[in-house]
Amino acid sequence: MLQKSISDVHTKIAEAGLRPTRQRVLLAKLLFTGKCRHVTAETLHREVASTGANVSLATVYNTLHQFTEVKLLREVCVEGGPSYFDTNTDPHHHFLHEESGALTDIPEDDVKVTKMPIAPQGTSISRVDVVIRVSGALSKYA
Repeated sequence: MLQKSISDVHTKIAEAGLRPTRQRVLLAKLLFTGKCRHVTAETLHREVASTGANVSLATVYNTLHQFTEVKLLREVCVEGGPSYFDTNTDPHHHFLHEESGALTDIPEDDVKVTKMPIAPQGTSISRVDVVIRVSGALSKYA
């Protein structure tokens, strides 16, 4: 899903039903050109600041949530920690490296959930997110 150019990023935002504002295009360029990545609002805000652009932290948060709502990003919530935003929206799981706070992807087929509970009445399970906390040297998935 990652884009190769700024025009691709501009198109992706518009196709998702969002107006490609200057701030959205700038953030999308940082997020969607290059490899898949996991960011927090704070790390993305620092990255924006390092480019010399002036985008508020609130705008970064709002844009990340807007991109998540239109399925351009996937939010990964980690208990006791920040929310991460993942540019890889395909089904997969994560290792959380406790020392660094870094997330790395685990292919979906590498984790098997063999029994699911019955969802509460009137609801259905939309997806299962597994976050495995690890410590020590980075694994083969890094």
